[in-house]
Amino acid sequence: MTSARLPAWVEGRPFPIMLVAGALSATGFAPLGLWPVTLLSLALLLALLDRARTGRKAFALGYAYGLGQFVVGLNWIAYSFTFQDAMPHWFGYLGVVLLSVYLAVYPAAATLLAWRCARGAGPRGGGAMALTLVLAGGWALTEYLRATLFTGFAWNPLGVIWLGTGVDHMARLIGTYGLATVAIMAGGALWMFLRGQRKLALLFALKLLAVVALGWLHSHWTRPGPAAQPVMVQVVQPNIPQDEKYDPLAESRNFLKLAKLSGAPSPTPRLLFWPEAAISALLDMEPDWRARLAALLGPGDVLMTGGDKFYFRKTTSAFYAQGDLMGANNSLWVLTPEGRIAGRYDKAHLVPYGEYLPMRPLLSAIGLSRLVPGDVDFWPGPGPRTLALPAGASGGRTRLPLKMGVQICYEIIFSGQVVERANRPDFLFNPSNDAWFGRWGPPQHLAQARLRAVEEAMPVIRSTPTGISAIIDASGRVTAAMGPHQASALQTVLPPAAPATLFARFGNMLPMILALALIVSGVALARVRR
Repeated sequence: MTSARLPAWVEGRPFPIMLVAGALSATGFAPLGLWPVTLLSLALLLALLDRARTGRKAFALGYAYGLGQFVVGLNWIAYSFTFQDAMPHWFGYLGVVLLSVYLAVYPAAATLLAWRCARGAGPRGGGAMALTLVLAGGWALTEYLRATLFTGFAWNPLGVIWLGTGVDHMARLIGTYGLATVAIMAGGALWMFLRGQRKLALLFALKLLAVVALGWLHSHWTRPGPAAQPVMVQVVQPNIPQDEKYDPLAESRNFLKLAKLSGAPSPTPRLLFWPEAAISALLDMEPDWRARLAALLGPGDVLMTGGDKFYFRKTTSAFYAQGDLMGANNSLWVLTPEGRIAGRYDKAHLVPYGEYLPMRPLLSAIGLSRLVPGDVDFWPGPGPRTLALPAGASGGRTRLPLKMGVQICYEIIFSGQVVERANRPDFLFNPSNDAWFGRWGPPQHLAQARLRAVEEAMPVIRSTPTGISAIIDASGRVTAAMGPHQASALQTVLPPAAPATLFARFGNMLPMILALALIVSGVALARVRR
C-alpha cells in the first residue's frame, strides 16, 4: 500500500508521532471532550498504517498509539495509590504505565489485523476504504476482548467520545463497541479527504450520516412514555473524603452527615439513595443498626445503601475473633421503614488490586496489597439481578412497586452486562465511591454511566461520597447533578424508562455482527482491488 506523501518529520519518526497522537486522542474523553482531536489522531494513525511495510511495524504503530492514549486517559489511577500506605505512593505512576503496557496490545492487534487484510489493495480508493473498514471492525472486536479477557478492563472505550454529540444515539442499535466503528470510519473519511480523495471521503461521510440518522430514528421510536405515576427520589452526596471513609473515629460524624442530608420524611413516599459502602455496619447481623436507619425513613420510604456483607467461620457468637473472617461481598442493601432487609445485591465485577489481590501469596510476599483497606479479599456476586422494591404509602399518597437494577461503582462500565434481561428493571442504581479517582476519573465514570442509560433506554441514578452524583434520563442526559466535593442532596422525580432498544434485547451480539461484517467487507474489497 502507498499513499500521498506525508511530511518528512512524520514519516521519519512514526512511532514517537503515534505515541503523541495517542496521548492527544485521550483528550476526546471526559473531562475535556475534544472529540475532533481524537478523529484527527485516528486519521494520522490510518495514514501511517497505510505506509507500514511490515506487520511488525503495523503492530508497533497501534501499540504506540494505544500506549499514549491509556497512559494519559488513565492518569487518575495514580491518585488512588495515595490512599494506601502499605505501598509507596510513587508506585501509582508505575502502575498506570504497566497497565497501559498491557492494554495497548488490543489496539495493536486491531492495526495488525487491518494491515494484513488490506495490504496490496492498491493506492487508490479501494485500499483506503478496505483499511478503514477492517480497522473499524477490528477495533470494536478488540475492545470487546479488552472488556472480557482476564476479568476485563473496559474503561474509556473509543465510542464514549460521541457522548452528547447526537451520534451517541447509535448506541441503542449497536452499543458502545459499535460506536467505536463509527469513530474509526469518521477518522477514515477525514484521512481520505486530507489525502485528496474528496469524492470518496464525501461518499464515506454520507454513509456515516445515513447510519447516524437510522440511530436517531430508532431513538425517536423508543422515546419514554408518560410515567405511570411520579416517583420521588432523593440522592445523598455526603462529601466524605477517602481518608476519612474507613476511619473508625469518623464513623459517627459520617453517619450524621448522611442522616442530615437525607432530610425529614415528606408526605410523598421517597426512594432514598446512599453511596457505595456508605455505612460500616453489618446490617444482617446488627438489628440496632437497622433500627437506626429505619428511624430516618417515613412510612412510604425505602433506603438503598452500600455496605459490606461479611462471612465468618463462626456465626453463633456475638463476638468474633480476628481470624474468623473468611471473606466479604461489596453489597447494596434495600431497607424498609420497619427495619426489614427487602433485598441485597452483591457486586459481581470486582476491581483487581482494588477489591481483591490476584495471586495473593506471591504479591503479598513482595509487599503489595489491595487499595481498599483490609486483608481479606471481596468475593464476587452472581451478576446482574433485578431487585423488587416494595410499594410505599405516606400522607395519603402511594407508590407502586418498582424494579431496580444495581451496578456498584466500576461495574457500570461494562457495556451489555448491566441488566438482567429476563427481568428488565425500571431503572439502574449505580452507587459508587469515586473519592479516590482523582480529577479525571469521576467525569469519565459518569460518561460511561450515561452510555449505559442510552444503550438500555432506562434512567440511571448515581450516588457517590464526593461526586459526581447525578440523575440520568433514558436518553443519557444528566437532568440533575452534584459536582465534586459538595455535601448536598438531590430531590427530584425519577425519569421514566423507554421501551427496550434493539441493543437492550440482543446485547453485544449486534456490535460483534457489525464488526465481523466490516472486516469481511474490507477483506472482500481488498481482494477485488488486488
